[in-house]
Amino acid sequence: MATSPPHPSYPVGPPDGAPFAGSGTAGSSRHAHWWHRAWVRYGALSTLLAISGLVILALVREETGTEGFLVGLGLAVLPVPLLIAAFRWLDRVEPGPWRNLIFCFAWGACAAALIAIVANSFATRWIATATADPSGADTLGATVIAPVVEESAKAAAVLLVFLFRRRDFTGIVDGVVIAGVTATGFAFTENILYLGTAFGTDQLTGGSGIASVTAATFFVRIIMSPFAHPLFTVLTGIGFGIAALSVDRRPLRRVAFPLGGLLLAMGMHAMWNGSSAFGEYGFFAVYAAFMVPIFGLLTWLVIWTRQRELKTVRAELPAYAVAGWLTPAEPYALGSMRARRIARQYARRHAGRAAAREVARYEAYATSLAFLRHRARRGSPGADFAVRERELLGELWRRREVARPALDHAGRITAPPVPVTVPPWPVHGMYGYGHQPAPYPAYNPYRSAAYNPYRS
Repeated sequence: MATSPPHPSYPVGPPDGAPFAGSGTAGSSRHAHWWHRAWVRYGALSTLLAISGLVILALVREETGTEGFLVGLGLAVLPVPLLIAAFRWLDRVEPGPWRNLIFCFAWGACAAALIAIVANSFATRWIATATADPSGADTLGATVIAPVVEESAKAAAVLLVFLFRRRDFTGIVDGVVIAGVTATGFAFTENILYLGTAFGTDQLTGGSGIASVTAATFFVRIIMSPFAHPLFTVLTGIGFGIAALSVDRRPLRRVAFPLGGLLLAMGMHAMWNGSSAFGEYGFFAVYAAFMVPIFGLLTWLVIWTRQRELKTVRAELPAYAVAGWLTPAEPYALGSMRARRIARQYARRHAGRAAAREVARYEAYATSLAFLRHRARRGSPGADFAVRERELLGELWRRREVARPALDHAGRITAPPVPVTVPPWPVHGMYGYGHQPAPYPAYNPYRSAAYNPYRS
């Protein structure tokens, strides 16, 4: 269980770059084996992804030809910035590090796509040989083999982040973002293959313009369903997110929820791939009856969860304000996305871009601190709760001189008005006679003119 936060001690922190007292990081890697070093793991993972990328590049180019590959690449890249921006927006409350998103996108585009192409091709050929029915093998491969293989390959990235970057995986929104970015990378590579193949078909048949196979493929995959793969894999991410919120004493739930999300992702993927078997309008029926409603439901769920996270920040941080780590105005300002934005703009306007970046880091560390305390109060603090709490408090304390003026200013701008009940004007020494005076706007001390603390 979470206890009262420690009070700030003086001197209040080590020099920049040094580990904060109690962090346990100093000298921890001095006697580590070489395979435990971070650069070894990052190097091995980067090499694996680079090799996968080169292999998948060669396979797709062989399948589509150089010209088809370039056309497919140019068209497939169009929805990627929009999808990444959408997932990054969802993650604004407690933004995860970019390296996690880069890894997830690279895993989806390289490793997961390579696994899917090799496994799907092998399984389809084996079924066709065993049954002597190539058409049936293609249908079975699309509706059964592909969903299982592709969703498992994409889920591997979510599992790796869940296991090895646990501090960055704290809830449902993190699961949605990690899974969605992984699926965006996978869809990017798959779209290159489909669009490049369609362009090659048009080259052989002479198709062009809006009636071409390329235009039809672009309309279905890029215009109508750019969110299809992210939507499937997000179900897996939600399962991992619920597992991250589960109490450590319930290991069954921590296994059951990710598996349940993965099975739902496979089922929805299979239904989407098999929609053409439902008749001429099967695709549109599945799209309208299932894909759009589920997309809307998941969007609402994620936005609602995002608002809950902001409420958690406002509920947990006052304990640190009482202990002296934060000013009284900071918990409210840190629990409002508008106030956060105003604070960053204020710091940038008065102290430059470097100060705005420090304020953004301060906001991120404060949010992580609120979530850490919330998990501890719910009964799942983790073995390193005290150490992690001191680390986060140290990061906040080192940035307080830059962040506090900006957040105090944001609090004055965005604080709700203070309600004041005005009694009726006294007449003949008693209240209640005459007419009730018109209510006037309540005085709000936070709305007084602010000085610039960055100027001497």
